[in-house]
Amino acid sequence: MARTVFCQKLQKEAPGLDFQLYPGEVGEKIFNNISKEAWQQWQHKQTMLINEKHLNMMDPEHRTLLEEQMVGFLFEGKEVEIEGYRPPDKK
Repeated sequence: MARTVFCQKLQKEAPGLDFQLYPGEVGEKIFNNISKEAWQQWQHKQTMLINEKHLNMMDPEHRTLLEEQMVGFLFEGKEVEIEGYRPPDKK
């Protein structure tokens, strides 16, 4: 049976992650309080951030920035803002 959590991002009961995907206390908080659906939303935003800001995951400052954005997006209701980014026009 699938594990469910009350997702803090989506504010509803939803299937939880299968295992802890992020290390440390933040990872434990994500595992216990974030659904697969919300994590997929974050993965999309994370990819955009890395690509648009040319982040290098070997740089500790870039990893810190990404973690701050992740916590804001998943737990504080903040939207990921990418300066100068315009979504493509839908046709």
